Amino acid sequence: MTELCSVGLDLSIVPNIANALSRAKDQGFHFLFIPIVHPRFKRKFVNGKWSHQDKSLTRPDILLTSHEWRTLFVGKLSNYLDVDSTSSTKREQSECTLLQELSYAIHLNFAAILFKLKSSNCVQLARIILSKISSLNQIWVELPMSDNTHVYEPLCNDSKYEWLAEDPWEYWNKFRILCGYDRKIGVILEVPVDIPDDNIIDRWLGEPVKCLILNTIIFLTNNAGYPVLGIKHKELIKKFVDLKVQLALRGPERHFDMHLYVQYLENLYKGFHTNDPLKTNGQGYEDYLQCPLQPLFDNLDCGIYEVFEKDPVKYRQYELAIIKALEDKIPVSDIESKKVIVVVVGAGRGPLVRAALNASEITRRQIQVYAIEKNPNALVGLFAQQNEVWPQNVKVFGGDMRNVQLPELGDIMVSELLGSFGDNELSPECLDGAQRLLKEDGISIPTKYTSYICPVQSSKLYSEAKDTLDRDKPHGFSLETPYVVYINSKYVIAPHQALFTFEHPNRDKFIVNKRHKQLKFGPITQNCVLHGFCGYFDSVLYEDVMLSIVPETHSEGMFSWFPIYFPISNPIQIKKGDIITLDFWRCCTSRNVWYEWVVTEPSVNFIHNLNGKFSNIVL
Repeated sequence: MTELCSVGLDLSIVPNIANALSRAKDQGFHFLFIPIVHPRFKRKFVNGKWSHQDKSLTRPDILLTSHEWRTLFVGKLSNYLDVDSTSSTKREQSECTLLQELSYAIHLNFAAILFKLKSSNCVQLARIILSKISSLNQIWVELPMSDNTHVYEPLCNDSKYEWLAEDPWEYWNKFRILCGYDRKIGVILEVPVDIPDDNIIDRWLGEPVKCLILNTIIFLTNNAGYPVLGIKHKELIKKFVDLKVQLALRGPERHFDMHLYVQYLENLYKGFHTNDPLKTNGQGYEDYLQCPLQPLFDNLDCGIYEVFEKDPVKYRQYELAIIKALEDKIPVSDIESKKVIVVVVGAGRGPLVRAALNASEITRRQIQVYAIEKNPNALVGLFAQQNEVWPQNVKVFGGDMRNVQLPELGDIMVSELLGSFGDNELSPECLDGAQRLLKEDGISIPTKYTSYICPVQSSKLYSEAKDTLDRDKPHGFSLETPYVVYINSKYVIAPHQALFTFEHPNRDKFIVNKRHKQLKFGPITQNCVLHGFCGYFDSVLYEDVMLSIVPETHSEGMFSWFPIYFPISNPIQIKKGDIITLDFWRCCTSRNVWYEWVVTEPSVNFIHNLNGKFSNIVL
């Protein structure tokens, strides 16, 4: 389902709030930015009290319903305030004014309050905002997108940006650190006339961007006289669509009626949405942290099996791999006389059995299938299919693949034990234990898989992990635990690198699945914050048949796996030119497998999840 575009309108002055709301609705707008108090109404405070308390501060609340105030309005704090001024008089007056406006904003219960962050000198501002945050719905911090872009000539002097000689992201970074990464605080960015470099835009994708402000001056006029955006502006907006940002218009009408802008943006937004199976199936799970499955320890339910089975790409690739393996095992001349033994380990509800039967029919090779499954609930369906659906050449066995005995050894062993990080669902341990069911020249599908990892900036993922609570787990567990997550809000700081590779069958005399590797990422191209690492995998099923969730080589249309996220407890400030050094371990005992990770450059972090204290996978 295509999500609707939410478009707001920024009003600098509002003489009549009811009329402004009515007109905005008629023009198709969904919400309004309004000043909490008239922008030229500067108040004087004496001993912390307003000197004219007998006067009305602003428009009364009774003009609209509480529902309208709460859902349709973003309140703008006065732009002249400077609570971090070096002048004690200005600082004190600004603080009193800010607290007064915040108090009325809380009274009206605005959907959000908005202010422009104009300096990195913002300690006092952060303290005041944070002191009131529990009573506010959202705080939106407005910034320009970069330091070397000019949006437009402001309509009045007090709205000029004062920071274009510096990097506004640095202001934001300091402010959100001071506010402890509070999830109520988000960013709104004004889109400039001149689009900045992709690097600068991409870094904002790792921040909690709530809204893009589009000034009417950036719109072009097409041959029919209607407002349109240029290619680069459309490409910029498209990058933010997956973050579910809202859009807001600012500036004078330049094309007859503001409704034309809204109509254009809504159509543009619809055009950005494609029928991508990954996005369709990931809808509702964007940046939502989930604990990885432990299918060896836990029995999967029918809903999880059903989701897996809906992925047409994965099983089409498995079928193609089995076809190639069957053709290698039996030449055309031996089709009538030879039979291939196919062992399916971890059969689930039977999709790999069906893939093997399809491959047999396509290649005209004879097969005998032995399907092994430990989940007693899934076995109900497997036995039913064995008795009522499948031909006589399918035999189901219940039990752990590492212990089950078969009537004969297999020529091909097929499994789908891969996790988001390749080996994180214990595929190496399971297949090593099951390879005794294979002949010496037997084929494993998959034959190889490799994990990949890259450093990321993601304020959203870090905040979600930081705020995750579980009364059954010790304090601090949430930032030393990996998560499976459909990641939208991220900035990839440096390209991914290969981590661990496993191959099957493993004919080593002494099999060791412990791993350690040190990776160096960089030099980093711009200042940013390291919030953790994203992990992916690819797999060679057989010969040239692949599965991949690595972004650059992602199997088109496949949605069975989301990436994995390894957080770090303390975000690390990264400077341009830095090298990020990561040490990563895969640790094993006879009972558990777990990961440990630590950053040692550009600053030293502590070793995460030492001895599997917070997260481990049960064998």
